Amino acid sequence: MPLCQPGRVNRGELADFLRRRREALRPAEMPATAVHPPGLRARRTPGLRREEVAALAGVSTSYYERLEQARAPRPSPQVLTALGTALRLTTTEREHLARLAGQIPPSTDADRAPVPADARRLLHRLGPIPAYLVNDLEDIVAWNAAAATLITDFAQLPLHERNTVRLAIRLGGTLCSAPTGAEGDFARQSATHLRAAGARRPADRALGELVNEYAAHNPDFVAGWRSHDVRPRPTLRKRLHHPELGELELDRQTLLMPGTSLRLVLYTADPGSPSATILAQLDTPDTAP
Repeated sequence: MPLCQPGRVNRGELADFLRRRREALRPAEMPATAVHPPGLRARRTPGLRREEVAALAGVSTSYYERLEQARAPRPSPQVLTALGTALRLTTTEREHLARLAGQIPPSTDADRAPVPADARRLLHRLGPIPAYLVNDLEDIVAWNAAAATLITDFAQLPLHERNTVRLAIRLGGTLCSAPTGAEGDFARQSATHLRAAGARRPADRALGELVNEYAAHNPDFVAGWRSHDVRPRPTLRKRLHHPELGELELDRQTLLMPGTSLRLVLYTADPGSPSATILAQLDTPDTAP
């Protein structure tokens, strides 16, 4: 599956992102003056029309159409701001839009700093709360003892296998599954994170290989990738079938570590639940990296 291509403007990805976000909007949620009356012209698909987004952003319809056709010149910061407002983009989506438009330079390997010492200390102070740190390629770069007990001994895995996506491919349906109604949530969350990473690292070969590997394995990931949704999904419900601990119902929560590109992933249980009782027993001396 294609990632962003390096360059000042990624017209194809920019066009796809604009179209997906336009189609996600509902006319009924917009101000009455922003959309054409239903009787003016039948709507063939959900979402706003191109001319409606153009009017909201204060640009010509022909220019916006060319943006969605990947034929327009690079949009200015002012136009990007107006489009972000018209499409009701979140802060994360606005940053993604700016990267696709070449307003933010791609990240480099130099941006991948070592795991800060205070982040490692935080991991080990979480005690019975299983937690690990991932980078923008979903590589698990540090973890605590509770996470190793709950999921797997990460230290015994080859470096390229210390990755949440590759672990999902290997352990999905055995150790981990999703409760009813949450099927595919992890795959779609992974698509969200890797889509955003693709805009930051358009020439990253390892990222491209990871995307293709998961796409060949999981149709929910493919659907999430095609939706071009980069909004964070901070909490997922997970069911773990542990060979020694038994079955646990957990929330997988993801937090961005301030000042870094790392994300902290924690597994927690509802207070007073059987799963919480099991997690409390994981508080052992921590020697994990």
